[in-house]
Amino acid sequence: MWESSLNRFTIHLKIERSLSPNTIEAYVRDVKTLTQYLTAMNRPLAPQEVTLKDLQGCAEWVASLGMTGTSQARIISGIKAFFRFLLTQQLIPADPSQLLEAPKARRKLPDFLSFEEIEQLMAQIDLSKPEGHRNKAIIETMYSCGLRVSEAISLKISQLYLDEGFIRVTGKGDKERLVPIGSSAIKYIGLYNDNTRRHMTIKKGHEDILFLNRRGAQLSRVMIFLLIKELAVKAQITKSISPHTFRHSFATHLVEGGADLVAVQEMLGHESITTTEIYTHLNREYLRDMLQQYHPGF
Repeated sequence: MWESSLNRFTIHLKIERSLSPNTIEAYVRDVKTLTQYLTAMNRPLAPQEVTLKDLQGCAEWVASLGMTGTSQARIISGIKAFFRFLLTQQLIPADPSQLLEAPKARRKLPDFLSFEEIEQLMAQIDLSKPEGHRNKAIIETMYSCGLRVSEAISLKISQLYLDEGFIRVTGKGDKERLVPIGSSAIKYIGLYNDNTRRHMTIKKGHEDILFLNRRGAQLSRVMIFLLIKELAVKAQITKSISPHTFRHSFATHLVEGGADLVAVQEMLGHESITTTEIYTHLNREYLRDMLQQYHPGF
């Protein structure tokens, strides 16, 4: 009975939901975890005989195996999808997984750089090269304003209000926000404009884009990623960092300094305050690490 139901479920995932082979395999593997549990508990039940109590027992069994919360949640999600399918096909009288709760996956705290590490990384930029002032301006702006890499590469000259100390950022869903910009970022944007950008031949359609590549076109996300990786190696920073690390560092330093969380939310462009709250957790983790490292009685 399980084999027949799994075959029908697999066809549904492939034909009706057009999922990839790897995703289908993961769903099937999740359901087989349940059958393994039932076998281990000596309960040779057919799918229509499985109860909520059986599923809860399976969830506890999976947790006892030492799997991460994310893996547990994925298995339960696969099992729930299987029973929803059986119900829609009228192969079971009721869905026993309807009230089954998955463990909340612990949100991974992002890596961030200390201010000293950011200074160390930026010190590796060779300002004697034509792209030096551009690269310095990019990183200064990303850290000063907490920008996503997509927001940095699409930043327009018409969105700069440098005399007022603000930039207008177009974020997710084309939502705009005004963000303060620091004096150092303003300085290097000016140097980049004066020493590099104004002497370039700019590709048609890219005239208003602030940060350009050597061909006079908008930079790619990959170029920023590679730049930061290269600078991190030169600065001997071993943390796993990416362009987003500067956004995390921006928010973390604000929260550590006592900034109002709603203000941080507004500057980051988060739709929900719960997204911004991760930085309060990160701050607590940071403080705990400092205590463990330096407090003799901790």
